[in-house]
Amino acid sequence: MSAQETSDRALLELGKRLLDNGYHFITPTPLTHERFLQRFATPLAKDLRDVFGWSMPFPSELFRAEELATLEQAGVVERDGAVWRSHVRWSTLNDRLFAHSAFPTTASDAVFFGPDTYRFAQAIEAQLQQRFSPIRRAVDIGCGSGAGAVVMAKARPDADVLAVDINPRALRMSAVNAELAGANNVSVYHSDLLASVEGQFDLIIANPPYMNDEQQRAYRHGGGALGEGLSVRIVREALPRLEVGGTLLVYTGVAIVAAQDPFREAVAPLLKGERFGWTYRELDPDVFSEELLKPEYERAERIAVVALTVTREQ
Repeated sequence: MSAQETSDRALLELGKRLLDNGYHFITPTPLTHERFLQRFATPLAKDLRDVFGWSMPFPSELFRAEELATLEQAGVVERDGAVWRSHVRWSTLNDRLFAHSAFPTTASDAVFFGPDTYRFAQAIEAQLQQRFSPIRRAVDIGCGSGAGAVVMAKARPDADVLAVDINPRALRMSAVNAELAGANNVSVYHSDLLASVEGQFDLIIANPPYMNDEQQRAYRHGGGALGEGLSVRIVREALPRLEVGGTLLVYTGVAIVAAQDPFREAVAPLLKGERFGWTYRELDPDVFSEELLKPEYERAERIAVVALTVTREQ
């Protein structure tokens, strides 16, 4: 077994242990997380929820010596002076656990999970409830933790579900999370959007990064003038890959400038004609308001979360 396989196996076993122990953690926004930690003069974990939810440093006594050694060898935890820290965080979604990067997500290859993930999952579930035709093939573009792929796979166990991402760390966590959820119909692929996978799809979903991130971290930076670039590219490249009757669901955020939505304006020409039927909804009119203090958003009046649903007509 390779070092990577050993590490992934250790992460999977940790997830099983947390499930068996009734672990439950709902992940808030980074700002809420930061404010919560400010309540402590010196945060120190007292239980596994503090370790793997709130990303607090922890004393070695919280783990058996052999378990701590295994997690250290797997790169899940590391010593930090007199205490230890976890590189991994575990979040609950639909009573399933998902591994992702610990707070704060400063690394360029960090795997993010947060309130957007919960809203994305709800949008997927709503779409699946409205669809009665079979789903033979589906794909989650930019899968991150794999939450979207797992939601689809568990709801439609007969479907072949692909989870694709350019981030190797995301693919590893997606594979672990799918196995932990018993989603045996999920396959992970390294791919720049759909470039490395072939064929057509009955359902394509995406929750891309949509911020204008000064550090251009892959999980956060969407490109374009205000973070909409990647979302537009997904629509452009995914539409030709839809089967007849197939649906594209893009959950993303948009910086509204002078009451104008640059994402909607960019994709509207792609959807003209009778080939596609589509809906566009604001799911939350105001998120991540702290971003408006940054120079990148000096023209924006708010950041909205939207869902674009496109179906290829007969």
